Amino acid sequence: MSDPDIIDAELTGGCQCGAVRFSVGMAPLDVSYCHCRMCQRAVGNLFAALVMIRKDHVEWTKGAPAVFESSSAAERGFCSACGTPLFFRYKASPNIELTVGSFDHPEVLTPRHHYGIESRVPWHIIGDELPRETTNVNSPYLKDAKSHQDPTDRR
Repeated sequence: MSDPDIIDAELTGGCQCGAVRFSVGMAPLDVSYCHCRMCQRAVGNLFAALVMIRKDHVEWTKGAPAVFESSSAAERGFCSACGTPLFFRYKASPNIELTVGSFDHPEVLTPRHHYGIESRVPWHIIGDELPRETTNVNSPYLKDAKSHQDPTDRR
C-alpha cells in the first residue's frame, strides 16, 4: 500500500483516556472493514475498521493493552481503564490489526475492502464499490478455532 497521505502521516494512537498509546513504524499492509460477528461483538458496532501492521512494527509507548482471548485462534486488545477496543490479532500471524478509530489521524487510513460480509447487518447499506469477501473459514488461522464469545449468541 503506497498512499502518500499515510506515508507522510505520523501513525500514532491510543485509547480515549490516554492510558494506552502506540506508535507504528511502517506503512499499513491493509486497511479494511470487517463485518464478521466476532468483530461486531468486539467493537459493539456493525463492523470494525482495521489497519493491518506487522506485530514487530507496533510499539506500545504508554501503558499496555489488556487482552481478551476471543477464540482459540485470536486475541482482542483494549484499554482496561476506559474499554477502548485497540486491536485484533491471530496468535499465529506475524500481523496485528489496530482499530482505525484509535489512531490520532484516522482520516489518512482509507479502507480498501470489506471482509466477513456474510455477517453484514441487512439494513446497513454499504454505499461504496469496494470488494467484498466472506470469512475464509479454511484459513490456517481459523482451522479448528473455538470461539470464546457468549455461547448464547446464536447468530
